[in-house]
Amino acid sequence: MKRSLGQIAEAVEGRLQGDESVEIEGVASIGAASERDLVFVEEEKHLTRALRSDAGAVVAGEFAAASTGKPLIISRHPKLAFARAARFLREVNRDGCDSTVATTAVVHVSARLAAGVIVSERAVIAADAEIGENTRVGAGCVIGYGVKIGRECELYPNVTLYAGTVVGERVIVHAGAVLGSDGFGYVRDSQSGRFEKFPQAGKLVIEDDVEIGANSTIDRGALDETRIGRGSKIDNLVHIGHNCRIGENVVIAAQTGLSGSIVIGNDVLLGGQVGIGEHARIEEGVMLGGQGGVLPNKVLRGKGVAFWGTPAQPVRQYLKQLAALARLSRKEKK
Repeated sequence: MKRSLGQIAEAVEGRLQGDESVEIEGVASIGAASERDLVFVEEEKHLTRALRSDAGAVVAGEFAAASTGKPLIISRHPKLAFARAARFLREVNRDGCDSTVATTAVVHVSARLAAGVIVSERAVIAADAEIGENTRVGAGCVIGYGVKIGRECELYPNVTLYAGTVVGERVIVHAGAVLGSDGFGYVRDSQSGRFEKFPQAGKLVIEDDVEIGANSTIDRGALDETRIGRGSKIDNLVHIGHNCRIGENVVIAAQTGLSGSIVIGNDVLLGGQVGIGEHARIEEGVMLGGQGGVLPNKVLRGKGVAFWGTPAQPVRQYLKQLAALARLSRKEKK
């Protein structure tokens, strides 16, 4: 959408310097910006380049307060203000508008769509589903029986929500994600040697402000629930098994795999390709580096402590072991 610079500054709680009537349509990098774009700089050394660019306005820190030549939005956290401006520019005010359903979508008569909901082509919404105000359901999505989705969510194309899944407000789910599928649980018959399916009768709860990447999968609980905490961000191609409990503001990078019944505390950071065994516990504030591995039933604790390797250990300890192995290798060659 097109917004005035004054509106943007108010939305991001920044201090405006310059013409508040300047209209902005999008965001861009300094090199690619047009006169209708907003750019940002976090360091003073990049400010001159931004002021000389074609951008319509610049978001910058206090270091830019004395600058002239372009309208400025001054913020203590320019990158954060820029991100909020981008979101503000994307928002469409549909408060009070009727829901819009594409002619090729299939919506059960018992499903409840609040004001401003958009349902795109070939989406399917099953019986007793509830979708909150201003939520968008992308093309080809499947919303199962009794699913509840809060307001202002964004489901990109071909997202699947199994029956009973609960999604909070302002949740973003990218294309191809599958939420609430059965967990990988089986019981072996000792006589026949065959595996029989253990009940997967629990549910999945996604709290507010979560983002889930493309082609990620999150299983429902077996008998209880799987829960993803408020504000957590999950990258593409991540798998989270049944009965996992993910805390608030957790960040999980691509290709990470979590077995069943894992507990992840608040503010944990998991790098790419991390693997965690069942019933493990990662406590608050832990950072686990890429390709790190945690064995089943183990506990990692230490707020702000970085772990690395398999089995995961504090990074300093891990690097010392690597150095010792390198010294041993050199001795053997001599």
